[in-house]
Amino acid sequence: MFTDYVKIYVTAGKGGNGAISFRHEKYVAAGGPDGGDGGKGGNVYFKVDKDANTLIEFRYKKKFKAQNGENGQGARKYGKSGDDLYIKVPIGTVIKDANTNEVLADLSEPEEEALILKGGRGGLGNSHFATPTRQAPRFAQDGEPGEEKELILELKLLADVGLIGFPNVGKSTFLSVVTSATPKIANYHFTTIDPNLGVVKSKYGDSFVIADIPGIIEGASEGAGLGIQFLRHIERTRLLLHFIDVSGSEGRNPVDDDNKINDELKKYSEKLAKRKQIIVASKSDLIQDDDKNFNELKKIAEKNNQPIFKISAVTGDGVEELMNYVSKTLKTLPKENLIEITNEHEKVYKLDDKEESYTITKEGKIFVVTGEKVDRILRKVNITDNESLYYLHKKLDEIGLNQELKKRGIKDGDTVKIGNYEMEWED
Repeated sequence: MFTDYVKIYVTAGKGGNGAISFRHEKYVAAGGPDGGDGGKGGNVYFKVDKDANTLIEFRYKKKFKAQNGENGQGARKYGKSGDDLYIKVPIGTVIKDANTNEVLADLSEPEEEALILKGGRGGLGNSHFATPTRQAPRFAQDGEPGEEKELILELKLLADVGLIGFPNVGKSTFLSVVTSATPKIANYHFTTIDPNLGVVKSKYGDSFVIADIPGIIEGASEGAGLGIQFLRHIERTRLLLHFIDVSGSEGRNPVDDDNKINDELKKYSEKLAKRKQIIVASKSDLIQDDDKNFNELKKIAEKNNQPIFKISAVTGDGVEELMNYVSKTLKTLPKENLIEITNEHEKVYKLDDKEESYTITKEGKIFVVTGEKVDRILRKVNITDNESLYYLHKKLDEIGLNQELKKRGIKDGDTVKIGNYEMEWED
């Protein structure tokens, strides 16, 4: 089974907790704090696997988690960092944030890898919090949680040439003739339900990849039939061969077919609709009377400045001429980029720290403080320990929160809520 779209849930490793410990050595009175730091949680990377060609593995396993960092220990022993997790995917995999649809990485090169989620930082041991006035701190920091996301993995085939057209117009037969591919061929619609790839070696010594994708129908851009499952696979192609049954064997009008397919391309992507296209008037061996259909189609092609070739994959007529033209044309076309890269020199999306800010809202006499900045501080303290609480207030003062609360009119006895904790304000 060919699988080209999955959703998975991925979590980076949690940082280890810092240790609360004091020296207990013989002949050393009142030993100071020696709690070690927790180890960093493992990152999550995605890496191209040259042997993979489908996302089928992810149909059965949906959750992935990197290793947590180990907790710190006494004697200033640092916890071991968690192992990074490498998730292997086929070349051509696009990784998106399922909630925002933001593209995080486009793995389109052999052996390419991308850092997608960062592990949490390890907490500091109590040895870091000793001061001349606080020589025996009885608190340490907890490790930070690792980043977590629901991700979309979307496989988009890497092919130079894409075969498009309605079902049963001769694409699969053509692919079997010009390559060593062996697609399933039969005289009914949607014989091709999975993409087929074939490599062409031209007489000029070059080679290129052709993709035969399940046929388009009206409404494909909106998900009808195989819909988007088809269209995503021609986004990377540099050249489209538009197969049209010039014999009219299915009872359709070739000109109408041309218009309908191009309309679906335009609805799906304006960029894709402008892709270089060659009209392939197929099944010419079934024409019995005259070339009326072909002549009408030729007029449309000339009007749109498109090359047109009449072929029969069954008899071989016109196939070599078409393939020679394809080979020459590809040499003039640049590779297509799938996604817009903000920094053209940096292909992988970088995970920056979350915005260092906070917000204050008032609910009656309760001042509610939210934001990653204060949440991060709160995660690193023991709310039940007085010394730790002193450290918390000091940190909140350093980021300007206390001053901002005063500007907002806080008074003695009012309540400040941060996370799940409520504290009474004292000026």
